[in-house]
Amino acid sequence: MAFNFGAPSGTSGTAAATAAPAGGFGGFGTTSTTAGSAFSFSAPANTGTTALGGLFSQPTQAPTQSNQLINTASALSAPTLLGDERDAILAKWNQLQAFWGTGKGYFNNNIPPVEFTQENPFCRFKAVGYSCMPNNKDEDGLVVLVFNKKEMDIRSQQQQLVESLHKVLGGNQTLTVNVEGIKTLPDDQTEVVIYVVERSPNGTSRRVPATTLYAHFEQTIIKTQLQQLGVTLSMTRTELSPAQIKQLLQNPPAGVDPIIWEQAKVDNPDSEKLIPVPMVGFKELLRRLKVQDQMTKQHQTRLDIISEDISELQKNQTTTMAKIAQYKRKLMDLSHRTLQVLIKQEIQRKSGYAIQADEEQLRVQLDTIQCELNAPTQFKGRLNELMSQIRMQNHFGAVRSEERYYIDADLLREIKQHLKQQQEGLSHLISIIKDDLEDIKLVEHGLNETLHIRSGVFS
Repeated sequence: MAFNFGAPSGTSGTAAATAAPAGGFGGFGTTSTTAGSAFSFSAPANTGTTALGGLFSQPTQAPTQSNQLINTASALSAPTLLGDERDAILAKWNQLQAFWGTGKGYFNNNIPPVEFTQENPFCRFKAVGYSCMPNNKDEDGLVVLVFNKKEMDIRSQQQQLVESLHKVLGGNQTLTVNVEGIKTLPDDQTEVVIYVVERSPNGTSRRVPATTLYAHFEQTIIKTQLQQLGVTLSMTRTELSPAQIKQLLQNPPAGVDPIIWEQAKVDNPDSEKLIPVPMVGFKELLRRLKVQDQMTKQHQTRLDIISEDISELQKNQTTTMAKIAQYKRKLMDLSHRTLQVLIKQEIQRKSGYAIQADEEQLRVQLDTIQCELNAPTQFKGRLNELMSQIRMQNHFGAVRSEERYYIDADLLREIKQHLKQQQEGLSHLISIIKDDLEDIKLVEHGLNETLHIRSGVFS
């Protein structure tokens, strides 16, 4: 329908999928090309550029619409089919069909019945949602092809798909088909975004505009070839012009109450990126629910990947921090060793020389610092005081910990009973072992006597 952006709706207002697609990807590379399928870059006279194109070119039919409204009002309020009280029952039945959005409303013997669809203004199963507007330019050349195949099948034979699409474009060697992205859709369908690059004789290249590529795909012969490849829908992925957005927002869709449409525009959470779209019937609601569920799964998969990456980075960070600490310790050790070497070298170099003035000054400063450290009221005394406080805190902490933990009397009795049973079991086991040892000694003694008797007989 005219309000679906980037997802198939399955209705007849989009690029139609009238024929059942061929099975399996074995059809790739076998698509026959004709002379009329050669790709042309001339501007088409009637492109039907996007899924919204039909909305801006529909002719107005005021008299027909007026008669339709009059017939609908007659069917719902005052049918004259039977000419008695049964017409009131028929009116209620027509109202029920209109609310449901299906059926035919009979109201006059001389006028055909009114066909109730879900687009009629009395259908109750309607809502308004929001869809993200594409932000790609026509020069980007992005065209969406929806395949009635699983993503796994598409990815496994992506090269064959590219070759088949190249044959659909006439097999021109100056054209290159590229896949921008592949995404899973509900009902085992897959969305493939492609663009075509054209190389000119002078060596430059450009992308074929999306509207031009879409117009080529919409040709009858080309559309049939695409259906043989499993394509059920094709559309451009281009941003809407300000005039198109204004016209969409100003004109409520068929069957949508203008008040509800105005309220939907007010409630739009991000008018720069989102646009209100109608949801008519349970089928459309189910489709959007499936798409939302699919996107939720994709987001969850991406979050799982990010979580794994974060865990790996945390492990690497822990390893790196450990290595940094190890290198710091090694650096400090090497610094101390280097300092010791420098000290010994300086001692040997200064051996036999008198103390110089700067060295004497340093010695005086060191003696002063040492005296300050050893003074009872200075740093040493404070350090001793802090050490005493730490010992007292440790002592009090140990006392508090002893007072804090205790065993309940009932639990203590259970522990004692359990230990007693264990003790009795061990005692019983020890008595069994002792009896077995006595039996073994008796057997051993009998064996020794038997050997002694036999040795006496043979001697």
